[in-house]
Amino acid sequence: MRLRAVTLIALAIAATLSTADAARRLKKQEDAAPAPTPGDKRDRVVTAPGTPFNGRAFWQAAAQCGGIYFRLNTLYSDAAISAKVIKPDPAAFTRLSKDADGASVNATAFFDVSERFLVADRKVSREDAVVTYDNVAHTAGDRFKSVEAALQGAKPCPELYRVCRGAFPQVCNDTSALVN
Repeated sequence: MRLRAVTLIALAIAATLSTADAARRLKKQEDAAPAPTPGDKRDRVVTAPGTPFNGRAFWQAAAQCGGIYFRLNTLYSDAAISAKVIKPDPAAFTRLSKDADGASVNATAFFDVSERFLVADRKVSREDAVVTYDNVAHTAGDRFKSVEAALQGAKPCPELYRVCRGAFPQVCNDTSALVN
């Protein structure tokens, strides 16, 4: 009887440890960069060796950058509201509002690129294109919890836009975006 109780307790502890280990592995996977959506032969692919986007579909890479810039917009906007209401600082409010506007312009430029590639390559409607790239964008942006982390994540994005503009100027044609 006592041996049975000890065995059951040992099994319960092992199951608990196994569940905790699985939860840690799942958390690490969630924190990792978003996995690319399975490719489609029709997708045009980024050819930019040395960048994290090399070999990925342009629409996926653009959606990822758009999601990061959208997250930056949200983080800057939240900080600007704090600088306006919670701890009034007019200079910080002005700077953060300007940064939020710039991030919004960049996010829009990348979302437009994703949409244009999906519409042109896969012949989907604009609405279906938005639904397709939206999950990739949200997953990419939601990984970042601070402005600094999001800025670090966005570092390769201007290069992606330059590569796109050079290869597909009709698709990546927003000259007001990515001046940084």
